[in-house]
Amino acid sequence: MPTGQLQAVMELEDLALLLSPATLASLADGWLREDCPSFNYTALITGTAPSQAALWAKSPGVLAGRPFFDAIFAQVNCQVSWFLPEGSKLEPVAKVAEVRGPAHCLLLGERVALNTLARCSGVASSAAAAVEAARGTGWAGHVAGTRKTTPGFRLVEKYGLLVGGAGSHRYDLGGLVMVKDNHVMATGGVKKAVGRARQAAGFTLKVEAECSSLQEALEAAEAGADLVLLDNFRPEELHPTAAALKARFPSVGVEASGGITLGNLTQFCGPHIDVISLGMLTQAAPALDFSLKLFADGATPVPHAHRS
Repeated sequence: MPTGQLQAVMELEDLALLLSPATLASLADGWLREDCPSFNYTALITGTAPSQAALWAKSPGVLAGRPFFDAIFAQVNCQVSWFLPEGSKLEPVAKVAEVRGPAHCLLLGERVALNTLARCSGVASSAAAAVEAARGTGWAGHVAGTRKTTPGFRLVEKYGLLVGGAGSHRYDLGGLVMVKDNHVMATGGVKKAVGRARQAAGFTLKVEAECSSLQEALEAAEAGADLVLLDNFRPEELHPTAAALKARFPSVGVEASGGITLGNLTQFCGPHIDVISLGMLTQAAPALDFSLKLFADGATPVPHAHRS
């Protein structure tokens, strides 16, 4: 189901249902082991006293990553109480949640949880900005991410895209058979490469072909590609090429990618473009600023907002 339809039938809170509890626990365990593979000397400073901490958002953006934050603190026997739902627009300084548990456990999970929430929220914020810009032109296609994600952190970043309203695109190599320029070079031509991809895909997967010219796009469509990726086209080249392709093959989807940023995204929106994918949504998204501050009962001091 396309991302737009997916979000039309469920609330942002429901996106957490996409995440397997076992996967969440495994990821959280791995991240915590990375941060503390041996001795946790600071545990001797704080001890095991019951403690509480407030989670503050200190920069504007979109809140995303609650399931990962929860999973990390569950691994260290702490409980999280949220004050804002997933997908909330954050205006600093905002109290987002409270975390309770033994002091040494709370501080063991602190940095890992903050890193994950900050990164996921940053991706969601960039995605939301891209979708808003595209919708502002009246374009009704799909804004999507790419496979350009941080190794070991793909699920967090792909989830962040969804919370921000963008499509995640293929999650991995098994989600779509994509014929890239190197595949074409290795097989000796677009037609041959797409033909082999079509055989490999069977009836369960779509085939997409990356093309650098109208001629390649027509060859790919003739060979059975479901989608054509027009890569690194300038807007003035992109739209007439897409129109010519659609005139011959109206059912073939057209994706624009390469060199697209939040600054020039609107130039790529057009009636013959079905998908616009941006690697920068995951590669260049700035992390949001969160802090977790312990507090005594009856006192929750507010931290300063982030200064850019």
